[in-house]
Amino acid sequence: MRVRIVLFIFLLFGVIPTIQEANAHALFNSAESTIGNNRVQIATVPEIPVINEKCTIRIHVTDLDLKDVQRFTMGMRIFYNDEQVDGIPPQSHDTGYWEFDYVFKRQGNHIFRVDLYDPDGKAVTHTFNMSTQSPFAYIFTYVIGSGAGGAAVIVGYIYLPKRFKKLRAKSQS
Repeated sequence: MRVRIVLFIFLLFGVIPTIQEANAHALFNSAESTIGNNRVQIATVPEIPVINEKCTIRIHVTDLDLKDVQRFTMGMRIFYNDEQVDGIPPQSHDTGYWEFDYVFKRQGNHIFRVDLYDPDGKAVTHTFNMSTQSPFAYIFTYVIGSGAGGAAVIVGYIYLPKRFKKLRAKSQS
């Protein structure tokens, strides 16, 4: 029975880190805001963007009944340390989605101010926090996983021979 438990733990630590796109939780860089008659959702792909690598920004605009807004005009201002570092002029979109590629230049928290324009031309600003990660953070995750795997191997190396000796002794008697 304990051998099965050790194998289960080994498989758990060996297989789960290889799963890339299973998200049972809200994405790290995703948020939503409801102001007035519209709800705006924003997310990044990958979940945590890496500096100087292209990521996708996804925006979804719905009404209060969660139905896609068919035509909307939206612009965006991107801030880092209270300084505007980028901006996208207002553009019209025919579906409830807007997706574009973006490259974060600096590590840390960025503020996205998304301006959604109503039919009268008035802007309603939704504010979102988006964070980045340095490329070395992934290495840190794998080092921790490798350490856990190494610990499991050492425990197995110590525990399994004793268990096998007991099983042999029982089978010989």
